[in-house]
Amino acid sequence: MDFFSVEFFSALAAIIVIDLVLAGDNAIVIALAARNLPRHLQKKAILWGTMGAIVVRALMTLVVVSLLKIPGLMVVGGLALLWIAYRLLSPDGGDPHADVAPGMTFWSAMKTIVVADAVMGLDNVLAVGGAAQGSFLLVVLGLAISIPIVVWGSSLILHWIERFPSIIYAGAAVLAWTAAKMLTGEPALKDWFDEHRTLTWLMYAAAIAGVLGLGYMKQRRSTAAARSAISA
Repeated sequence: MDFFSVEFFSALAAIIVIDLVLAGDNAIVIALAARNLPRHLQKKAILWGTMGAIVVRALMTLVVVSLLKIPGLMVVGGLALLWIAYRLLSPDGGDPHADVAPGMTFWSAMKTIVVADAVMGLDNVLAVGGAAQGSFLLVVLGLAISIPIVVWGSSLILHWIERFPSIIYAGAAVLAWTAAKMLTGEPALKDWFDEHRTLTWLMYAAAIAGVLGLGYMKQRRSTAAARSAISA
């Protein structure tokens, strides 16, 4: 991938969108982990805990980028990312923060933030790894640009997502696009897809339409069931 090419900047934009859309849960984890600390330690724990989480996530992402070069794993990663995109739109995915215990000391809060963020950030790591297409520079640039926004604007991001649910659909579409890119970029299949460009674009369209369509229907059914339960 050439630096400063259209492909480079489109991949960088995808990484930034992925980081921002998937940042909501991690922002909540940080707030929950630090909520029992004295006020003068909360900001310090959030700052240093987030920095530790960034380092762990960066290392995890670089490992994933390397692993995705193994034949066949791009397909596995692409299919997993399609499921992650669908779950992003699913209204009954459960409460991922139920087991996040607040830290009673500065160091326990920091440990909770780093460990919880690493576990909950697996979807982000896989998505960013797929969008980076083997470029470590893209991973670093994406983190460098998006992390400061997440740290200092996490509450604003959450507010936007709650006020404008369409942001979630945009994020899911980016994940589906990244998944299709991974599937068509699998070394064992790439030459075949390069020879059949129409099928390549159909793969992108099917991935995005499938994820958004299934997610929308799932939300509609969930809303209808909730209304029936209230009226019963």
